[in-house]
Amino acid sequence: MATIHVDGKQYEVNGSENLLQVCLSLGIDIPYFCWHPSLGSVGSCRQCAVKQYANPEDTRGRLVMSCMTPASDNTYISIEDQEAKDFRESIVELLMTNHPHDCPVCEEGGHCHLQDMTVMTQHDRRRYRFTKRTHHNQELGSFIAHEMNRCIACYRCVRYYKDYAGGTDFGVYANASRVYFGRPQSGTLESEFSGNLTEVCPTGVFTDKTHSERYNRKWDMQYAPSVCQGCSSGCNISPGERYGELRRVENRFNGEVNQYFLCDKGRFGTGYVNRADRPRQPQLRNGVSVTAISVDQALDRVIASLNGKKVLGIGSPRASLESNYALRELVGNEHFSTGMNQKEQSLVELAADIMQTEGIYNPGMREVESYDAVLILGEDLTQTAPRMALSVRQAAKNKAKQMAADKRTQDWLAEPVQRIAQHAKSPVYILAATQTRLSDIAEAEVIASPNDIARLGFAVAAVLKGEAILGLADDAKAFAETMANTLKAAKKPLVISGTSLQDPAIMEAAAAVAQALGETAGLTLTVPEVNSMGLALFGGLSLEQAFAQDYETILIVENDLFRRLPAVQVQAALDKANQVIVLDHAETATVQAADYVLSAASFAEGDGTVVSQEGRAQRFYQVYDPSYYKPEYVIKESWRWLHAIDTGLKGKEISWTLLDHVIEDVVRNVPQLQAIEDVAPNADYRIHGLKIAREPRRYSGRTAMRAPISVHEPKQPIDVDSALTFSMEGYVGPQKESSLIPFAWAPGWNSPQSWNKYQDEVGGHLKGGDSGVRLFDRLVKRPARTYVAPHAIVANPDTYRLVPMHHIFASGEFTVKTPAMQSRIPEAAFAVGEQDAARLNVKDGQHICVQAGDTTVNLPVQVIEYLPAGYIGYPVGLAPTISLAEPVAISVEAQAVGV
Repeated sequence: MATIHVDGKQYEVNGSENLLQVCLSLGIDIPYFCWHPSLGSVGSCRQCAVKQYANPEDTRGRLVMSCMTPASDNTYISIEDQEAKDFRESIVELLMTNHPHDCPVCEEGGHCHLQDMTVMTQHDRRRYRFTKRTHHNQELGSFIAHEMNRCIACYRCVRYYKDYAGGTDFGVYANASRVYFGRPQSGTLESEFSGNLTEVCPTGVFTDKTHSERYNRKWDMQYAPSVCQGCSSGCNISPGERYGELRRVENRFNGEVNQYFLCDKGRFGTGYVNRADRPRQPQLRNGVSVTAISVDQALDRVIASLNGKKVLGIGSPRASLESNYALRELVGNEHFSTGMNQKEQSLVELAADIMQTEGIYNPGMREVESYDAVLILGEDLTQTAPRMALSVRQAAKNKAKQMAADKRTQDWLAEPVQRIAQHAKSPVYILAATQTRLSDIAEAEVIASPNDIARLGFAVAAVLKGEAILGLADDAKAFAETMANTLKAAKKPLVISGTSLQDPAIMEAAAAVAQALGETAGLTLTVPEVNSMGLALFGGLSLEQAFAQDYETILIVENDLFRRLPAVQVQAALDKANQVIVLDHAETATVQAADYVLSAASFAEGDGTVVSQEGRAQRFYQVYDPSYYKPEYVIKESWRWLHAIDTGLKGKEISWTLLDHVIEDVVRNVPQLQAIEDVAPNADYRIHGLKIAREPRRYSGRTAMRAPISVHEPKQPIDVDSALTFSMEGYVGPQKESSLIPFAWAPGWNSPQSWNKYQDEVGGHLKGGDSGVRLFDRLVKRPARTYVAPHAIVANPDTYRLVPMHHIFASGEFTVKTPAMQSRIPEAAFAVGEQDAARLNVKDGQHICVQAGDTTVNLPVQVIEYLPAGYIGYPVGLAPTISLAEPVAISVEAQAVGV
């Protein structure tokens, strides 16, 4: 700690930080541009100038940049000194000389950091009357719009894109006094984290192109605190709605999870909610014939279909805990399926089991950044858990920080740390089935079959335990020893694995390494979907077990079974039933096969709880009520539909009128999920007697929204399920539970930088603690397990195996339904290594047929530099679902396509 004096007042602060950061943490405003809590200080904009004095008697002082000055003990500064204020105003005026006068048409208007800082410095007159510098803009793809004329050369964009996110196709270029931030030439930004430029940039140079199509100001959107549905990482988001459409997704700060950044899948992949073809009313279906029916008709017919029948209930890892629980209550434990196939369920249950084992510690995503040696077994993280990949990239910088610390240089001094390190990195070892996007930071990256990855992982564990390595070649043994010795020498080693290669031995090898490393080690296991870990804790039958039962009616909740099992197997199971009832919010192959469809709410239209791969239970909240804009819409959470059906069957009164009622039932009846009641305050929570507003104070145009229906504005919808209100008439500000923050705004801070008003210290954690509850920390630990290395798979030159290959935009169920994603989704193709391409005598573009069981898949070939011999890369999400467990038959078409 250090004592500093600011304009005559004394404060106790963190002496390891700079003056700008500690002042902002104290709630003292200093304008700035180039500094960012995650990027450190470079002192390029000169906007954060303050007057520093040598001692209390010093009256002259000197101007210093607060972002470059440590908050050392007995520091005396003045922010209000007139010379400092004049200097800051002159800097803003200088930056504005070439900035266009286009605030009314700029898409950044209303949440622009430049606007906030200009007002803060009290600069309100332009004296520059000459020709402004102009630039040509670039086409940067379907996500980001570019307006270079608004640039103030703060360097934030290039420091984020290259230094933080590891992008290589974006930079800064200069000629005399002209500085340009962009690509060497127009083209789609290649980084999977490019969308963060829209929030990192303090002006309107980089804006959200997906929002541009249906643009509105920030203050005219309605928000809710939510959780990204794109993968299992559990990133926090603020979806914004206008006119019953999701218009934009912004990052919602969580100091233990995603902090300031999202991946592009999470930021731009929610357009499926606005699709016109999704069910928004209950439907009676007969093949291609679709008839909308009323709620009463739907419930009466569904209840009649279920009454006295043997009912099979199929849940889903993309549905909330509440919806899965409601389904289980309806059909009974013995007839409830998790909606996962046997392979997927066994993998996620293994992950949950490992995380509850004595001696295993699973860090949060932010803590991942603190580890100084990382071993990744079998995961292409950028494709399967992209935000985790960004955290690993930061972990690789810990050696540089340590080298700087040895020279008594603070880690927030970005440029000196880079110069001291000279590209030195903490060791990251990657064992994967194909080359990954993290190869540039890897000490070594080995491409191997899933079986070989597991065996090499067990070899590392054997070295750590002082046991002999059996069954590996000498070079593999030497490499295992190198990795083991590196991990053992690290202060905080981390092992990362997951389910993506569908081989349990890989996760068991990761657990064995973590156990051998001891209490300093961390273990992270990724799972496929937003609530996969929740379903693993919840329990239930696999799809294969469920379909083996005797049933007359199938009730399917938010699940496309054709993505889980081969189509022949799914169709046979559906044909076995007299009635197929589906609750979903998207048009899927399963919905098309249904007899009755009940229009379920998406994450934007309902509330629920999900559990991330970390075991963090978090709640998402309804952003808007669709029926307010279209009264004919009947969209309800799945648990509401199911409870209405259940009470109708049993002749009972409705007892779940609030989300809190469902949660209370879950807590009573599912011991492993008892902690979910602590995830967020209940619906009775108030601040000064007020619910929390979903809309900013300046929200306008509500009457016009419903003008086609009535020119009279009706009462806003009533939200009985949460402490949020569908209105701007409620509490807006930082003094609220972190789980209920719908958007970030504070007086004088309209931009995303306003998150500093919600934090205990800038860049730290939210006041009162970050959102979510870590369930594994509250569950009783199980005894440590012993894991056995798998036997080597003997290669057969006449057979091939399929290895899953994931793509960040193509492998998700709903990103492929999002229009903005279409240009980023690659063509479906089998990946073939050069060695096997020669064996098969195939070239790029030539088609091959893969026969797996009763399913045949015909796709073109993409020849890549290396894949393990005898393995063919299978594009998950882009091709029909087939079994990847057994060897497959390969046939080559006679003619090449496109060559």
